[in-house]
Amino acid sequence: MTTAGVRATARIAARDDGRGGTSLPVLEGEGPLAVRRIRSHGPEARVMLVGAMSGPLGGDHLTVEARADEGARLRVGSAAATIALPGQNKGEARYDVRLSVADGGELHWLPEQLISAGGSDLCVSSRIDLQGRARLVFREEQVLGRVGEEPGRLTSRLVVRLDGRALLDQELACGPGAPGGWDGPAVLAGLRAVGQLVVVRPEFADHLPEPRMLGEYTAMAPLAGPAVLVTALAPDGLGLRRVLDEALRLLD
Repeated sequence: MTTAGVRATARIAARDDGRGGTSLPVLEGEGPLAVRRIRSHGPEARVMLVGAMSGPLGGDHLTVEARADEGARLRVGSAAATIALPGQNKGEARYDVRLSVADGGELHWLPEQLISAGGSDLCVSSRIDLQGRARLVFREEQVLGRVGEEPGRLTSRLVVRLDGRALLDQELACGPGAPGGWDGPAVLAGLRAVGQLVVVRPEFADHLPEPRMLGEYTAMAPLAGPAVLVTALAPDGLGLRRVLDEALRLLD
């Protein structure tokens, strides 16, 4: 590691193997981003992101790229939570997620939670490009601070596009230095865990779920396309996972 921070990229590509399963012609990681294939389930290939080093630290720039080609089914998770830490370099850290799903492909992005530790400064950017009848389950969970700790600064942007058309483009900034009001009733309402679930399915084009509240701090909203967004707040990471898991069960 240098004072400029670590630059590392993990790449995953999934392809229909022609035998009813999914192959992984590309599975590679660098530095703190290690990738491992785990036991598959039916036609689905499963990959685990394993943190080989602490991070992201100040000044780091980490990128994960995952692609599911036509007919491929890919599930990506992580072995543990990602903890943003301040590090020796006081600069901003970046964590970029770049996902693409071809027509007829399917991708489930289900990592563990991101924790914004006190003193950290992290910018997360997730961009998802879908084609045709692509299927997607994308879960993002963020916890502001460890137990008894004030959070660092966390900025996150999520963009989902289908055939080049935006289904969702939103940004949230929290913690010290974020625009005023982030902790008020219009945003986090004093809670410390925020998450969202994006589900894209071709059948939603004909039967899109109705908007509804799933609890005091959880809402399901259809998007302008075959997609649904679930947004949730909770006092802690455990409560957040429970409400998002329940929302996914309702959509299945």
